[in-house]
Amino acid sequence: MFKSSYIYLFLLIGFFASCTSTEDQHSNKTSFRYNEFGGISSLDPAFAKDQSLIWPCLQMYNGLVSFNEHLEIQPCIAKSWEISTDGLIYLFHLRSDVFFHRNNLFENKDSTRTVCANDFVFSLNRLTSKAVASPGSWVLNSIEKNNVGILSGVAALNDSTLQITLSNPNPAFLGLLTMPYCSVVPKEVVEHYGNDFRSHPCGTGPFKFSFWKEGVRLILLKNENYFRTDSNGKHLPYLDAVEVSFISDKQSSFIEFLKGNIDFMSGLDASYKDELLTRNGNLQAKYRNKFVMETEPYLNTEYLGFMLESNSDESKMLGDLHIRSALSYSIDRKKMISYLKNNIGIPGNYGFVPPGIPSFDSTVVGFPYNIQKAKEELKLSGHEEGKGLSEITLSTTGNYLDLCEFIKNQWEEIGFKIKIDVNQAAVHRKMVAEKKLAFFRGSWLADYPDAENYLSLFYTKNFSPNGPNTTHFSNKEYDELFDRSMKETTDSTRFRMYRRLDQLAIEQAPVIILYYDKVLRLHQNNIQGLKSNAMNLLMLESVKKEN
Repeated sequence: MFKSSYIYLFLLIGFFASCTSTEDQHSNKTSFRYNEFGGISSLDPAFAKDQSLIWPCLQMYNGLVSFNEHLEIQPCIAKSWEISTDGLIYLFHLRSDVFFHRNNLFENKDSTRTVCANDFVFSLNRLTSKAVASPGSWVLNSIEKNNVGILSGVAALNDSTLQITLSNPNPAFLGLLTMPYCSVVPKEVVEHYGNDFRSHPCGTGPFKFSFWKEGVRLILLKNENYFRTDSNGKHLPYLDAVEVSFISDKQSSFIEFLKGNIDFMSGLDASYKDELLTRNGNLQAKYRNKFVMETEPYLNTEYLGFMLESNSDESKMLGDLHIRSALSYSIDRKKMISYLKNNIGIPGNYGFVPPGIPSFDSTVVGFPYNIQKAKEELKLSGHEEGKGLSEITLSTTGNYLDLCEFIKNQWEEIGFKIKIDVNQAAVHRKMVAEKKLAFFRGSWLADYPDAENYLSLFYTKNFSPNGPNTTHFSNKEYDELFDRSMKETTDSTRFRMYRRLDQLAIEQAPVIILYYDKVLRLHQNNIQGLKSNAMNLLMLESVKKEN
């Protein structure tokens, strides 16, 4: 422990002293600091499957396209592109001024080289390689493949032109390419390190890898060769470094933020929510001038799911739409959000697609709180006031126990008998995927901001464990409309199809929508240019920090 702390201290001293010999220059060095509670398991973008990995990968890597703060697709390494009228062929024109981070494995030692179209051919094929076993290989499922699984639909026409051919139209394809999975990586470095590329990353992003002691500290330094500039032509990024700590206790991390030792925090934890926020979701008065808080709709839907394809007695009982409707109508979501989330959330009174998605429409109606309708549905099921109902088990994880206890109390008031079963998160996910839970808590966070990402959870061909349809909801009309929507290239027409799909699914109640989450971000007053977004992506290339 002493040795690793010494190395970290040595690196920081070197960073702040190497480029300067005067006190004034030293004081101009800026480092953005945040904490990652759960640690980081890899710095390889092929494994960037959750926020803890996505955030550092966003700093070190780039892809063909990216998002701005409004989640609009914008050029990145591809300066422009064309799409064929049938939606099958994408032609990307690459910038000529994008360089990989310096590395001694390039032809000229401790040098760099320009990114070319063949780098994307390598990187995208690597993503689908069985030897790599990336959890993001599904992102490229719509690209043409040959009989041995190679992406025959990805071709470098020359150094600056990449052509991607799809086997079927996919209106969400550009959005998929924004994911860190699709980042460009250099073949020389990847093949040299193999699996150890996870701890020897090399990309093109605004920050380059410097130091990583797992569970202790990650340090990224400014990439002096970064290709993006601000509106005045000044090269980005403004920051000199990014530092990530790994304090596992959320309350301790919050205290470090209050002391000014951390620049940024995201999310609301029960250990400090009442200390931070009023019941209405406003900052407590004592903090209003100490730092900045931002909230906005988050592309995350929290729900309860029913396994509809099971022969268990419990599943048969929950297979009754009247029972599922009664459960859904009897939840006071507004009260739940107020008491448990300090109003940081939106009651789940609509469909599965959350506010913030371009096609969201509040006319898609779910099951808003209505205790009278709940009792009527229970009566229609043949179980008025819960008579004859057997016990229902709701499976969840420890982080959501308070939420499930709140709902349990409301259900028991109208006659349901409820048992809550708490599982470890990994065990819970496995049991859901394997159809072992009749009734379970779940959440769906968008991989990309298109409603298809949500609606695919109710498509028959996506049954788990090979797909995200963990309820095994199946509806012929739904499937046919979903297929048609995937071939529709006109946004307005496709969005109308999405809304109909959302309504079709929610009427059959394979899930109970609890709430749509909100992004909550805190940062110190001396941080400028940190823009929030509905996917809670951490974008630091344009951030400034005053000393």
